[in-house]
Amino acid sequence: MRVYVPLTLSGLAEAYKTGELGAGPLLAYAVTPGLREWYLSDDIEELEYAALNRAALASLRLLAAETGAVRRRVVVAVDVADGAAVADPDRALDPAALGEVRVAGPVRLAKAAAVHVDSDDAVDDVTAAVEALEAADAGDDDAQFVVDGAEDHELLWYATQEIPNLVGLGG
Repeated sequence: MRVYVPLTLSGLAEAYKTGELGAGPLLAYAVTPGLREWYLSDDIEELEYAALNRAALASLRLLAAETGAVRRRVVVAVDVADGAAVADPDRALDPAALGEVRVAGPVRLAKAAAVHVDSDDAVDDVTAAVEALEAADAGDDDAQFVVDGAEDHELLWYATQEIPNLVGLGG
C-alpha cells in the first residue's frame, strides 16, 4: 500500500540520518474509503494525487509548528505492507481527517518510493500560507484563500537517491 508521509526538510534530513521516517505510529495519508467517497473517483492515480495533496497540507501544518524551517512542503511516498496503515473509523468522514492513516511500527526510509518537495519559487506562497493557517482554521475565508494558494504549486518529484542534495548533505 502506498502512503504519503508529511515532513519538513529538517524532518527529511533527520530521516536520512537515522534511516527511519519515524518509530510509529506515524501519521500518513493514503487512499482510504473516506477519501474515495469524498473525491468521487475510481481513478487510482487521481485518488493518490488527492492523498498526496492531503499530506502536503499536513506538511504545511508541520511547518507552522517548526519555527525557522525552510518553507517548502515535503511529502515522502512510501510503500508499506497492506494492513500496516489503518484509518480511524470514527474519523473516516471528518473533512479534517480525509485520507489520514496511522502506520504502526518504524518506517524505514529505504521503503520510500519517491520524495515530493516544493520548488524554491513556492517559498513565498508557502510562507504566507503558514502564516495564514491559524486564521483559516478559525474560519477566515481570506486566510483560507492564502492557504489554498500554496496548493497552486505542484510538488516536484525526486528520486530517493536525491535526498542528500535536497537536505544539503550532497556533494
